[in-house]
Amino acid sequence: MRVSASWLARHIDPAALPARPEDIGEAFVRVGLEVEEIHPAPEITGPVTVARVAEIEELTEFKKPIRYCRVDFEAREDGTVRSRHVVCGASNFAVGDLVVVTEPGAVLPGGFAIAQRTTYGRVSDGMIASAKELGLGADHSGILVLPPGTAGPGDDALEVLGLAEPVIELAVTPDRGYCFAVRGLARELATALDADYTDPAGRVTVPETAADAWPVRITDTDGCARFVVRRVDGVDPAAPSPWWMQRALLSAGMRPISLIVDVTNYVMLDLGQPLHAYDASRVTGTIEIRRAAAGEKLETLDGQTRALDPDDLLITDESGPIGLAGVMGGASTEIPELATLAAGARVDVLLEAAHFAPAVIARAARRHKLPSEASRRFERVVDPALSAVAAERAAQLLVELGGGTLADGRTDEGGVPAVPPVRMSLSLPDKVAGVAYSRGATVRRLTQVGCAVDLDTGTDGHGVVIATPPTWRPDLRQAADLVEEVLRLEGYDTIPSELPAAPPGRGLAPAQLRRRAVSRALAEAGHVEVLPFPFVSDAVWDDLGLAVDDPRRRTVAVSNPLDAERARLSTTLLPGLLDMLVRNRSRGTEDLALYTIAQVVQPDAQPSAMPDPAVTARPSEQEYAAIRAALPDQPVHVGVVLAGKREPRGWWGAGRPAGWQDAVEAARLTGAAAGVELRPRRAERAPWHPGRCAELVLAGTDTVVGHAGELHPKVVETLGLPARTAAAELDLDAIPLRENLPVPRVSGFPPVAVDVALVADESVPAADLAEALTDGAGELLESVRLFDVYTGDQVGEGKRSLAFSLRLRAADRTLTSEDANTARDAAVAEATARHGAALR
Repeated sequence: MRVSASWLARHIDPAALPARPEDIGEAFVRVGLEVEEIHPAPEITGPVTVARVAEIEELTEFKKPIRYCRVDFEAREDGTVRSRHVVCGASNFAVGDLVVVTEPGAVLPGGFAIAQRTTYGRVSDGMIASAKELGLGADHSGILVLPPGTAGPGDDALEVLGLAEPVIELAVTPDRGYCFAVRGLARELATALDADYTDPAGRVTVPETAADAWPVRITDTDGCARFVVRRVDGVDPAAPSPWWMQRALLSAGMRPISLIVDVTNYVMLDLGQPLHAYDASRVTGTIEIRRAAAGEKLETLDGQTRALDPDDLLITDESGPIGLAGVMGGASTEIPELATLAAGARVDVLLEAAHFAPAVIARAARRHKLPSEASRRFERVVDPALSAVAAERAAQLLVELGGGTLADGRTDEGGVPAVPPVRMSLSLPDKVAGVAYSRGATVRRLTQVGCAVDLDTGTDGHGVVIATPPTWRPDLRQAADLVEEVLRLEGYDTIPSELPAAPPGRGLAPAQLRRRAVSRALAEAGHVEVLPFPFVSDAVWDDLGLAVDDPRRRTVAVSNPLDAERARLSTTLLPGLLDMLVRNRSRGTEDLALYTIAQVVQPDAQPSAMPDPAVTARPSEQEYAAIRAALPDQPVHVGVVLAGKREPRGWWGAGRPAGWQDAVEAARLTGAAAGVELRPRRAERAPWHPGRCAELVLAGTDTVVGHAGELHPKVVETLGLPARTAAAELDLDAIPLRENLPVPRVSGFPPVAVDVALVADESVPAADLAEALTDGAGELLESVRLFDVYTGDQVGEGKRSLAFSLRLRAADRTLTSEDANTARDAAVAEATARHGAALR
């Protein structure tokens, strides 16, 4: 929300308003508002003067419209008029209009110097300026035309336009929708400055009327609580908006368009109530507020025809939909453009001011991808008591500025919902903050917020505040909300900040230590941690080649997803990791080893219903147990994906591409960092390649904790991944948590290396042979490593030779050749017994 100091001064005591915009920003911060930026006054030097367009010569020999204009300034003492000739490419002005001319020697924002120059075959002695060029806004569609009577030719445009005034931009949080209006911001600023505040809504007199301005029927009372219509006949659509209104709109970042549109926008920004203006001659019959029917369509003001959803709230008449409630009006009843009207034509205007349900408007704006200034305010709750006031204020402005006539009657269907009072102990803010506030501070602050406050001393002598929140503060519904307001306005900086003493012996939990150890180990091995998007679409499971009955397809839907196309919580880390892989490669990084450690959500096949306990008291233990039972399982997983080169190329060689071996090694490294040994075993599981997939098993058990290997070629092709992409995923919570890891024993005696080559069937996995050698060699074995694989005529068809290096060592002596041979023979015997392997 952008606002100028002069606009704020219309509602608070100008004498209390700080001269420096930085001080105004600090005052806003004191009451909890965030100042996003203070836009300084545009840096303009030199002569910038109001002039009247005297002559226009159209230069038609160019591809685009070019005008050569004579502009007149003030009259000289001798009776002549000072004038200049200027080349201009805009066409939104005519002879007799007042414009702003930057004369030679002027310097505009950005250091743009104005000088006499020759262009399009003419000498341009200055420039006719647009609002953007003057630093007044972003509109560059045409030059700035001043309304008649704003100034006279020769006047200093800097003073006339008020260009010396800075603008304050605030970031308004969704829970403080009333601050999306100068009315609310001025109230907050007056509180911060302890200044007098005049509610602009209180200045508007809403007279009693006996008749309706237009027949209205609210069919959907849940979506629309109140609907007000006021009619103004005979408005001159060609009447210019006064400069004070245009300047206010420009300071708020809005472009002045026409009197009727500018009036509705100005009232919305000033009071906070969005308005919509209809051409009364185009509205037929009773206006009805209802939900859309199946198959209905609406052409909105932007010229788009939109297919409506049954959840959409509509404004309709006998012809059908004429507006998408709270979002955008329909083209069929819009005020016609001035160019389409006959000279001197007048327009009868219907002004709509309504109170719509925030959730309904928010869903419609997102569904149709049609955010608007109106929907932003309705989403955050508009004061329901403002409808009649805003409609009356806009009607008065149209009468005053557009020469219209107020029609008899006002339609006011629905009403203002009652606001329940809130009871709070008078001493509760002091107890929460740990501060003894001055007597009367609680009542004073709640009154400044707008609450109607009563006191009840009670029979026990303890004072109780009974506060009825104002209609513009729907967020004040319980005692805690009132406490927050008192603390906010008294100043959060007055609350003492004391850190509690940290009790000794309470560091990170064992699970946290293990998670950090795993992350550190993967990072030290050359993997890069990423934070993938945790949401997926249902289509991703087909892309990964999961079977129809795969449990990973069973997901939990998100009620308010950030992305409607990814509205479900993922049961695996792979979709997000693979997305990150593709995104990084699209930005030029080809050699990637990514990992993440995060929770996944794995619901039961028959989930329990989630209970909804009351908020008036603490849930019981039975309710807590029911909540825990209804929550889906959320284990912590470790995911790794690899593509490109695992070892870079250089003068030393061509490098080595990443493969399934690296994924398996990353999984084993994860197990080692967690304090366990994981052994790979052949497996088949989507989305991995059936022949290049391993399941990771806890050593000494049959517990599978994850899978690793190369992804299936069809998955690689579907997702646009590099060839031979490898991945691993482990369930970290399935690995037993060992709080006291054994201290490694280091032997001072030398090791003995023994190599064995075993011939076995090709179907026997190398990991199974390594496991057999490990079990057979016994306690002397320190490590076993596969270093060669051979297939050929020497070992026979369907066979292969696998060479292993056994590293043997004793903790208490130097091994003899006999010890080493005995261990080797025992290892070979075990491999023979299990897998029929023969020593080559």
